[in-house]
Amino acid sequence: MLEKFEKFNQRISGWFEWVGIAGLLLIVVITGVDVIGAKLFTWRLFGAIDIVMLSQLTAIAFAAAMTLIIGRHIQIEFIVERLPQRAQAVIDSIVLLLELGLFFLIIWRLCVLGYSFQTTGESSGTIYMPLYPFAYGVALASVLVFLVLLSRFLSSLAKAVKR
Repeated sequence: MLEKFEKFNQRISGWFEWVGIAGLLLIVVITGVDVIGAKLFTWRLFGAIDIVMLSQLTAIAFAAAMTLIIGRHIQIEFIVERLPQRAQAVIDSIVLLLELGLFFLIIWRLCVLGYSFQTTGESSGTIYMPLYPFAYGVALASVLVFLVLLSRFLSSLAKAVKR
């Protein structure tokens, strides 16, 4: 059952990763067009800063779950790895529970922020692009991180109580 949940998380994270890659490619294209236009033709791309800013947000948020799955986040393990397996699993479970709580709060507050942006009509500074879809999008990407953390928590908890 846990393997199916992990495969589901990995499949959805792969799809979300492509959204992050598209955001990264958009950053490269917009920055290239803006720099070439400014240096060669004394022409600036209107709204380039807004587009790059929102693309950075998209690239980071939507790639976070896959980054977590493949283990590319920073971890400090030099003390914990010297403990027995069961103690490692208990500590890992506690840390993952705290991470789950943090991401629950992040998702909740991003939904509140998105609703606030939606009701007040908050938009970007130059091109007046509405910001609420990005707040909701980051909340959605954070749900996937929450699911990956939940999968790891359940696996670590199983190791901690295993005899």
